[in-house]
Amino acid sequence: MTKKNSILHLEPEDKKMVNSIAWRMMVGSSSYQYEKMQALSFLYAMTPAIKRYYKDDKERRIAAYKRHWELWNTTPQVAGIVAGLAASMEREAAKNPDYDVSSIHALKVSLMGPLAGIGDSFFWGSLKIIATGIGVSFALQGNILGPILYFLVYNIPASLARHLLPILGFNLGNSFMEKMNKAGIMPFLTKCCNIIGIMMIGAMACSMVTLKIPFVYEIQGATINVQEIIDSILPNALPMGLTLLCFWMLRKKNVSPTILIVLLIVVSIALHAVGIL
Repeated sequence: MTKKNSILHLEPEDKKMVNSIAWRMMVGSSSYQYEKMQALSFLYAMTPAIKRYYKDDKERRIAAYKRHWELWNTTPQVAGIVAGLAASMEREAAKNPDYDVSSIHALKVSLMGPLAGIGDSFFWGSLKIIATGIGVSFALQGNILGPILYFLVYNIPASLARHLLPILGFNLGNSFMEKMNKAGIMPFLTKCCNIIGIMMIGAMACSMVTLKIPFVYEIQGATINVQEIIDSILPNALPMGLTLLCFWMLRKKNVSPTILIVLLIVVSIALHAVGIL
């Protein structure tokens, strides 16, 4: 395979932009906050692509900024591939005014969950433990190689992933988008991404939102556990109800996410104090 045909080959202008994206992705979790998680760092990483492709169109440039100022959260080491894909899709959107830009966010949402599972398992669950084991075995012997090997074993693969995955994503995005547009199945792909994204949000709500009622009654010697009765009717009904209530307040009542978080904390403390939660 020649260098030009390599999946990691980029033209000089593309290489400069993608390298800038890769370096900016290094701050993946530095601006983490509970309203939109890593959205600010992803927007920061996408800025070179947005400025390049929409430099003469202020309205579309602002729309692109807003597009990437949406909830985003995944393992920072593997996030670069999505940034590369998104940059490639932004280029297509800049060329084609009829391009469905909602597919960009849909792709991000559909990939952040699976990538987090892969990235967390490999980098946090495996590689860091292996690096720690190697480093500790030397450190216990008083060998200076302990911390050095820990640093190298973990950071070399992590740094390679951070710098190569944006290139891979950008190149895959180019060929992928070209094939999708020629085949005319982009609307179908967008719909699939939206469905997967909704499924991931539902799975996150089910696994990460906890709400239980501690009420237990005794009637004629029989113990009645309210939480068990609710779970027997519909498991995780209370977390689902709380999630839908928050969604309703965000979408219909335009409540700020920050205010909603504070409200949930205050109400939770109050209900726990009176024994309801």
